[in-house]
Amino acid sequence: MDILLADHHPIFKKGLKAMMKDYKDFHFVGKIDDGKDLIAGLKKHDPDMLILEVDLPNSNGVGSLREIRSHFPDIKILVVSCHPEEIYAISSVKAGANGYIAKTRSIKEIRKSLLAVASGETFLSEDIKNQLNNKQTSNILKFKKLSTREIEVLNLLSRGKRNKEIAQQLSINEKTVSTYKTRLLKKLNVDNIADLIHQSRLLQITN
Repeated sequence: MDILLADHHPIFKKGLKAMMKDYKDFHFVGKIDDGKDLIAGLKKHDPDMLILEVDLPNSNGVGSLREIRSHFPDIKILVVSCHPEEIYAISSVKAGANGYIAKTRSIKEIRKSLLAVASGETFLSEDIKNQLNNKQTSNILKFKKLSTREIEVLNLLSRGKRNKEIAQQLSINEKTVSTYKTRLLKKLNVDNIADLIHQSRLLQITN
């Protein structure tokens, strides 16, 4: 299986390759460290699987998964990210990923996720599965109200980005950003942006 690695963390890239060196059926055919090169790199290498960090520079975050899936409907995509699974795992799968695992997980778990996705399974950690099965988990219930795009807007707001900057990064117009902000205020039941960001941090939606 040919694998393209899209990640901008040198230590992780080196560690992942070392971790999989005994699996002779897996071949790393290329690496990308900038989102602007992602589609071109996929076309060039034509891999069977993409291992992706959704926080790649110059990418649309989770939104980039939708673009990848539209161009490459059959590729297997495993997101291995620094972002918390509690929020981004479900969004990533909804946007087109076959699996999601945090970089803070053990080597054994990351290897397990890679093998699962390679074999055609959808991978989520046991913690996420348990949370999804627990209907009393308020954080998950609130999260489920948010769309993938709303989470992306909220994350950028928490980083101090203005409407214009958010619009540019997500390739939408400023009016749409304002609409998303209004929806977020309503869904998280707060009155202003400061409280919105505070609430999102309590829910671990942003970092």
